[in-house]
Amino acid sequence: MPQPSSAKSTDATDIVFKVLLGALAVGVPLSNLAWLGGQITAWATDSGPGAPYQPVQALLHPEQLWPDLGETSLLFGTRVLPGAVLLALAITAAMLYKRHKGTSGGRKKRIDGMAKHTDIEPLMAKAITAKARSLRPSLKDAKHIDARDTGVLLGNLQGTKYEVRMGYEDVAVAIMAPRSGKTTSLAIPSILNAPGPVLLTSNKAAGDAYTATIDARAAVGQTWSMDPQQIAHAQREMWWNPLATATTLDGAGRLAGHFLAASVDASQQGDFWSKAGSNILSQLFLAAALDERPITDVMQWLAFPADRTPLDILRDHQFTAVASQLKGTVEGPPETRDGIYETARQYAAALLNSEIAAWVTPQKDVEEFRPESFVTSTDTLYLLSKDGGGGASALIAACADSVMRAATAQAERAGGRLDPPMLAILDEAANVCKISDLPDLYSHLGSRGIIPITILQSYRQGQKVWSDAGMDAMWSASTIKVIGSGIDDPDFADKLSRLIGDHDVETTSTSHSESGKSTSVSMRQERILAADAIRALPKGTALAFATGMRAAMLDLRPWYLEPGADELSAASARASAGITERAIAKAAPRKSDFGTAA
Repeated sequence: MPQPSSAKSTDATDIVFKVLLGALAVGVPLSNLAWLGGQITAWATDSGPGAPYQPVQALLHPEQLWPDLGETSLLFGTRVLPGAVLLALAITAAMLYKRHKGTSGGRKKRIDGMAKHTDIEPLMAKAITAKARSLRPSLKDAKHIDARDTGVLLGNLQGTKYEVRMGYEDVAVAIMAPRSGKTTSLAIPSILNAPGPVLLTSNKAAGDAYTATIDARAAVGQTWSMDPQQIAHAQREMWWNPLATATTLDGAGRLAGHFLAASVDASQQGDFWSKAGSNILSQLFLAAALDERPITDVMQWLAFPADRTPLDILRDHQFTAVASQLKGTVEGPPETRDGIYETARQYAAALLNSEIAAWVTPQKDVEEFRPESFVTSTDTLYLLSKDGGGGASALIAACADSVMRAATAQAERAGGRLDPPMLAILDEAANVCKISDLPDLYSHLGSRGIIPITILQSYRQGQKVWSDAGMDAMWSASTIKVIGSGIDDPDFADKLSRLIGDHDVETTSTSHSESGKSTSVSMRQERILAADAIRALPKGTALAFATGMRAAMLDLRPWYLEPGADELSAASARASAGITERAIAKAAPRKSDFGTAA
């Protein structure tokens, strides 16, 4: 259908108006530049007095303003020079505009509806410093407080220089895919700047948090490395007694629970064989702890159920009810007893490996690691285990658990909180640090000055270890949640999108009628960040959810872009080279492997 004549005339008017604006945008500066260029040329060539200010005349008829200037001088002064200057200004403006769009229109641009710095004021420098003074008596009267003493740096509010920190009463969960910055931007900077003791669990060593931080942490305290599966090929310079806290039924049960969690997913831990095997382990751990025996004696008792030694020990220490339970299992139907004992043997099978067992049994001339001393120091504990390490990862989880429990006890003795606080970076927690009741611990660790940061690759990974209810509980109890790039779970991405919320978007529509063109503006609700946008988060950015605040987009701060990175890189390279040298030395054949030549 042909447009009405009135609509056509309106469109023509719009075009004429735009052309007029364009002509003015070019003509006004060009005519002024022409007059200025003519004046400069006349002055430079000493060609008579200057002309009056008539920019239009200078552009159209310059010879009338400067009659004494030659044709070449007029051409250069009022045409070439103004044109070149205007072109240079246009190019400069275009470059500045492009740069501005590049920094505010790409990943650096604050997304409309996401938190501004005023929305997350409690995580900004002033508030976080004031909070640190109130939480830490040692800082109460300090004139100046270093940023590292106030909280853990999460990153910068996107597109700004505002640093976002979690305080030393927060507990955090970070869900970040591999190579999304979880180690370089979260774990390593947190460890390097921690004011108190640090606990790190990991399944990697070379080129990871272990090598990047071990030299720096050695400068502020002792470094302890528990490496039963020789990930870093660390020399055994410590041993830890897992039975030290197993002298009560609860303590022995917790230790057995770590072996259960390391071997069986949360969905299978409630069946008969799993519970029965865990119960036998807890009873035998209790007997070994009461008699101050090494944990390896438990494997001997598991191999020979008829051995009455654990029964006698339990009775001698007035644990008669536990002894009766153990006796009932031993004297029960053989097929049931054998199944229970075999289940327990499988859970604790790692203790049969003498290399692994050496880390948890008394060693001559090797220092004992004592959690109660560690939590009052500025030492660092590295707990290393392979994915699916079974009983070996159970020892890692048990050691981490014992440290956090010792920290809780020390905090209670110190008036309620640790000062300085203890940082617990539980990297790859779903693989190497399966503490069954970690979601429950989250409810009170922060208030004790114990700051856990549990790092997972996905939400489902946590559900597999702690069940749906357990992971939901940990998520809810976390006062800080960090979400990095690589979220491929559509349900979780949609959940995050709903948590971020909606905002009003202005929509403009244009219609044509006989009376002309009309424009209307309306508002509609739209997701601030859709699920597909969350999935496509670029590397180097992360979402941060803090209790009671709007979701914020962060620019991560990898350690290798910070001051002192060259020195840290060199130290990390040396530590990685040391791992390689130790690995090669262990793999090299020894003379005794070949015998004596004939």
